[in-house]
Amino acid sequence: MPESRLPRLESPVLTERAPAKVNLSLRVLGRRADGYHELSSVVAFAGAGDRLTLQPGETLTLDLAGPGAAILAAGGDNLVLRAARELGLRIPGLRTGRFSLDKRLPVAAGIGGGSADAAAALRLLARANGLPRGDDRLFAAALATGSDVPACLYSRSCVMAGRGEALTPLALPRFGALLVNPRVPVATADVFRALGLAPGAQLGAAAPVPAFAGRGPALFWLAGEPNDLEAPARRLAPVLDEVDAALRATPDAGLVRMSGSGATMFALYPDCRAAARAGKQVAGAHPAWWVKPTVLG
Repeated sequence: MPESRLPRLESPVLTERAPAKVNLSLRVLGRRADGYHELSSVVAFAGAGDRLTLQPGETLTLDLAGPGAAILAAGGDNLVLRAARELGLRIPGLRTGRFSLDKRLPVAAGIGGGSADAAAALRLLARANGLPRGDDRLFAAALATGSDVPACLYSRSCVMAGRGEALTPLALPRFGALLVNPRVPVATADVFRALGLAPGAQLGAAAPVPAFAGRGPALFWLAGEPNDLEAPARRLAPVLDEVDAALRATPDAGLVRMSGSGATMFALYPDCRAAARAGKQVAGAHPAWWVKPTVLG
């Protein structure tokens, strides 16, 4: 009798969310001799984000879909692929496969879209290869991929320091939030260049982040800790003044600020219903903008 052969079963498709990273504060403390800027930032993650899947296999590929697919395809090497290759350098024989990215967040927007995608890829590869989430090689690959990727790998509220390698967990109260991007990309390198710090420059120390007892104390503290990249970003993208005014005109907006290096701005609200009402107001007045009500915390 001929030898019976069982059909080859494909590995199940794995899925991870890639939530938007929002810098509630961002202080630039100086510029290191290696050219990286020394930062201190309170980071929160949103309910909104991209979606990444992995069909485990032997060949590393990436399919793109969603509103941002065309922009990413034109941009060459994607951070998802870069993160996978960085992990492969540290883990010989790493099983990769076919990634599929549903790109919903705007590109070059200061909310860590590409970094969140890269971090989601590392989490998927950890699952496909039986690696614990705390494996040091995941963190090393994240940092080698980009300064925001370690925080996105952690993907929970934290204080991000150094160039992104020092993370301290932080319990934040939950806020409703509205993210608004005028669909103007702002390159992070251009914003830091406009800041004009020479290597070795030191600007001071970070203020200690307290334990927040609720939304009121959190808003009070955050109001005194600005985003130091907002001024140079506004010079590069003057439309941010219009976004700021539109957010401040919404009822119950407790804090209005730019995230990261821009050009996404956010406002915080008491709850998701207030954020949704604000989103309708802003989208109605500016239909060409990307407007996303969500939650943070």
